Amino acid sequence: MPAEPDGLLRPDDADAYRQALRLLRARSGLPIAFGGRVLDGVLTLTEFLGVRTSGLRGLAVRPGAGLGGKVVAGARAASVSDYGSARSITHDYDAPVLGEGIGSVVAAPVIVGGAVRGVLYGAVRGPAPLGDRAKDVFTGVARSLAGELAVRDEVDRRLRLQATAPPPTADPSAAEEIRDLHAELRLIAQNLEDASLRARVQDACRRLADLAAPPAHREPPPITPLSPRELDVLSQVALGCSNAEAAARLSLLPETVKAYLRSAMRKLDARTRYEAVASARRRGLLP
Repeated sequence: MPAEPDGLLRPDDADAYRQALRLLRARSGLPIAFGGRVLDGVLTLTEFLGVRTSGLRGLAVRPGAGLGGKVVAGARAASVSDYGSARSITHDYDAPVLGEGIGSVVAAPVIVGGAVRGVLYGAVRGPAPLGDRAKDVFTGVARSLAGELAVRDEVDRRLRLQATAPPPTADPSAAEEIRDLHAELRLIAQNLEDASLRARVQDACRRLADLAAPPAHREPPPITPLSPRELDVLSQVALGCSNAEAAARLSLLPETVKAYLRSAMRKLDARTRYEAVASARRRGLLP
């Protein structure tokens, strides 16, 4: 399995795992939640809620070993109702697990691009069947976390392409590619739950706009700055999207898109949608 990517703007993914664990405890009601990431095929437990000992911290779990290793190897959720006597798993890690008093435990893989990138666990002290509901909750949260990591991967991939791209030229096709990338990054940004990462992606969008309109040749910005949503709509209009197409891409109602577009036109003193796009480009708001 591939090592987890080291992104250009990527925040520590441990924050996303901790948020997932908090969500799991709230939804499942289980008192213990923990997990970690898979790097070079080995799962390392690093994030914990509700534990009383330090025995599990930093534990390296090999594929196929214990419940977590079984989940990594099989890429599917699994659970045991009495860890100490369970026959469906190996018992390589009994000392730290039983030392924590864990009896019943459920684990779900975080799968990104077909590879297991992490595992989320939930547990109770003492034997007690957790049932399919707990497994469903953990699978759902693990899937959401995988989606967040996939978005971060895509942002990293696109920013790497931007960083290694040759300097822009007057080639119209290159300008269109910059505009398409700008619009796509804004779409990605709106789906990011991590506020700091969203702000950094939006900053990357501003840098892309600078490539097309250097500050020395720019008109002054509008008196009332455009909102992020107004820029999102204009970036889609700049690609030639109709209001309905922009609404579908931005997950908005067509009427909402029209409202944002009217507001942007008013701020830019533009009479048509195309004048608004041209004005935004002259001001360095769009590439």
